[in-house]
Amino acid sequence: MSGAEPLLSVAELTKHFPVLGGLFHRRVATVHAVDALSFELAKGETLGIVGESGCGKSTTARLTMRLLEPDAGRIALGGAEVGRELSLRALRRRVQMVFQDSYASLNPRLTVEDTIAFGPRVQGASEDAARAKAADLLARVGLDPMLFARRYPHELSGGQRQRVNIARALALEPEILILDEAVSALDKSVEAQVLNLLLDLKAQLCLTYIFISHDLNVVQYISDRVMVMYLGRMVEIGPVEAIYGGARHPYTRALLSAMPSMDPERRTQEAPLAGDPPNPIDPPSGCRFRTRCAMAETACERAVPAPTALGAGHAVACHMAAPGSGHSRAAT
Repeated sequence: MSGAEPLLSVAELTKHFPVLGGLFHRRVATVHAVDALSFELAKGETLGIVGESGCGKSTTARLTMRLLEPDAGRIALGGAEVGRELSLRALRRRVQMVFQDSYASLNPRLTVEDTIAFGPRVQGASEDAARAKAADLLARVGLDPMLFARRYPHELSGGQRQRVNIARALALEPEILILDEAVSALDKSVEAQVLNLLLDLKAQLCLTYIFISHDLNVVQYISDRVMVMYLGRMVEIGPVEAIYGGARHPYTRALLSAMPSMDPERRTQEAPLAGDPPNPIDPPSGCRFRTRCAMAETACERAVPAPTALGAGHAVACHMAAPGSGHSRAAT
C-alpha cells in the first residue's frame, strides 16, 4: 500500500458469541468468531478475503458494516472512527454490502424499480429522482429498465437478481462495496459475467471492494491484495502476486495447493491438510493452526504469532517468519 491514509482502517476487531445452556440459560461457552483482526483498505483497491468455512470471513464483513456490534476494536472510515466521529447512518451510506443469497436479499413484494429506489427515497430524494436513478443503475448493471423495472424477484434468474442487488447497493453512491460470496451461487458462465461487471463498475464509479469468496481462482482474478483467515485470525496478507506466487504461511500454501488445475503434471496426490479446523469454542493456544501444521513446535504453542512484515505490503503471522521467536526455522 502507498503512504496515503487508508480509506478503511480496522484495528483489533474482536467478536465472540455466547453459547447459552443449562437450566437458567446462562453462558456456558464462547465462540471465538473474530479475534484481534487488523487490516487496512486503500481507496480504489480490491481486498480479497479467503479461508475455510467458519474462519470468520462473513462475520468480519458484518462487523465492518456494523450489522454486528463488535466486542472490541476500532473501525475508521476516511480517518473518522465509526460510532464516535462517524454515525452508523453515514457509514451505511458510504459502505454497502451484497450478500450470497440473491433471492433472500430482496423483498418479494417490491418490484425491481421500487427495490433500487428505496434507498434514495429514504435519504430524501424525490420520487422522480429515485426512479430515474433506479433506471440508470439497471442499465449500468446490464438490465434493460423497460423490461425489468416492473418485475418482481421471482420473475428473475439468479444472475439477474444478483445484478439487482448490486444496483441497489450502488443506489446510495457508496465508496466501498462488500461482496460476501456474491458470485458463489451462480453458474460459471453467469459468474464470469458478474465478475466482469464488477470490474467495469469499479473503474466507472471509482469503487473500492472487499471481496469474500471460497473460490481462490476468482479471488486471484479480481483482487489486488488478499487476506487469509484461519479460525478468526489473519494468518497472511499481501499483494495477490505475493500470496499466490510466494505464500509463506503453511495454511496459505495448503489452501493454494488445493486449487483445481488443468495441468496434468500438477495432480494432487494427497490431501494438503488433514482433519477439520479446531472448535472455535475452544481454540488452541498460541498459533491456532498448530494442531494441523506439520512444522509446529513448542514455540507455536506458547505464544500467538504477531504479523511479521516481509516487505512490499506482505505480512505473515507465523513463528517461522519471526526472528527470535524460538522456532527452529526462524532467524535468530
